Amino acid sequence: MSMDTASTSIGRRDFLTGSLIAAGAIRPSAVRGSQANSAITLGMIGCGGRGTWIADLFEKSGKFRLVACADYYQDRADAFGERFRIDRSRRHTTLSGYKRLLDGAVDAVAIETPPWFHPSQTADAVAAGKHVFLAKPIAVDVPGCLSVAESGRRATRARRVLLVDFQTRANHVFIEAVRRVHQGAIGRLISAQVAYLWPGLVHDAPLSSPEDRLRLWYQNRALCGDIIVEQDIHTLDVATWFANSDPVSAVGTCGRGVRHTGDIHDHFAVNFQFPDGFVVSFLSQKGVPSIPDEMRCRVFGTEGVADTEYAGLVTITGRHPFPGGRTPDMYTSGAVRNIQEFHRRIAGREYDNPTVAPSVRSNLTCVLGRTAAYRRMEVTWKQMLSSGQALKPDLSGLRA
Repeated sequence: MSMDTASTSIGRRDFLTGSLIAAGAIRPSAVRGSQANSAITLGMIGCGGRGTWIADLFEKSGKFRLVACADYYQDRADAFGERFRIDRSRRHTTLSGYKRLLDGAVDAVAIETPPWFHPSQTADAVAAGKHVFLAKPIAVDVPGCLSVAESGRRATRARRVLLVDFQTRANHVFIEAVRRVHQGAIGRLISAQVAYLWPGLVHDAPLSSPEDRLRLWYQNRALCGDIIVEQDIHTLDVATWFANSDPVSAVGTCGRGVRHTGDIHDHFAVNFQFPDGFVVSFLSQKGVPSIPDEMRCRVFGTEGVADTEYAGLVTITGRHPFPGGRTPDMYTSGAVRNIQEFHRRIAGREYDNPTVAPSVRSNLTCVLGRTAAYRRMEVTWKQMLSSGQALKPDLSGLRA
């Protein structure tokens, strides 16, 4: 059954059951049971740690039923398939395995692969008529970001949902803080301090084969986009959310102080210039023992300060204070809310896909910062877009 047919059935079923409840002909509990049996079928593209973790959240929601999976590695596909009771015939491998998944009967897919693959897999999923739940970052370069933007437009025209999984944007405390700032709670924005500090390093191991290169994708610049794109996008996304505009330019630097393998960096320092004189100073440092584990965006305005921490405290102080609150379980609760929203939009046939445009903006902001840091010179937003520079990983030796 196509999702157009399924969506029509959902609307008709809700109308009929609502009428029957009102007439006292059926019990509300019976309706809940019927709805539980109408779970949306889901295919998982990318069965590593994040894919397995979020698949568990999809299953626990009771609104999705995992029926297919795809991963380059047979061991991962099998481990995932056994855990979620997926038939062996629907466990797909190799680089093109996801295409065989898309050829099958699934209503929606979740994409949890290395970021370089996201644009092409999203485009193919939308073309195949699937709803898409997409991990951040959406891409690693300008062409990839623009591709996802186009996939969002195509999804809307095709009456499909494309949702990008940013946890902060699903959190009610963050939403309220940003809303108040946009309404003038801290006055005109002057500057911001943005930081992503973490004592660990992801994937810092020798690479001895093409398959190691893919399995340890985080060490590869073209596959992950470097730390400013893959990890730091969390905090830079909050900064662009507050700014509510594209940056004008950026200047910065980066380097490797503690990382030993791969071609990515372990620190970035970038200043972004936004319209109306708003300046964002960004610092990223990974892998230094005992540094604070901090993901923070602090915005200064003419009348106050908005201070936000991922999995921490969110407040506004000044002339129009907001006590906000703590968000200790952001990583999980944000994903849970996004899964709920994904289902709500599919069931409600809401295809405006509002998460796509801000995700493209924040991803391009990270690419701008990376470009300026690599070049050690100021780069404008227009220069970055016009260059259209693409990253291309070495996939030689891998099974197509």
